[in-house]
Amino acid sequence: MAGRCDQEARRLMAVPGVGPIIASAVLAKVPDARLFRSGRDFAAWVGLTGRDHGTGGKHRPGRISKQGDRALRTLLINGASAHLRQQKRHGVSDPWLRELLARRPYKVTMVAFAAKTARIIWAMLAKGEDYRDRTSAPAAA
Repeated sequence: MAGRCDQEARRLMAVPGVGPIIASAVLAKVPDARLFRSGRDFAAWVGLTGRDHGTGGKHRPGRISKQGDRALRTLLINGASAHLRQQKRHGVSDPWLRELLARRPYKVTMVAFAAKTARIIWAMLAKGEDYRDRTSAPAAA
């Protein structure tokens, strides 16, 4: 069992902003990622999605709910903060992150990146796939 967990942790550490502490915490707290229907459900369980506000078909996501696993949410936000700090220092290579930083405040971008990381982690655990870096992948024509 330990060998499988170590391999899973190494796979998760390929995700930007995820280190050994975050990988081991996720594996300890989430025994089976397939219990969640989607990556959004997993991010909501962690507490990284906006509370829904809407009337009559107009949907507006609000602030993050902060409900869910406080320790895992804190770790993901700290990992996102460290990754963003490094990206800003060396030049942001991810176009999604660059555009988000241009139009949103730093801390909002940090939480959005943490939520995206949570969704990526869910997809990797639920589907058993390795991380694919979108910045190095060729653009689909």
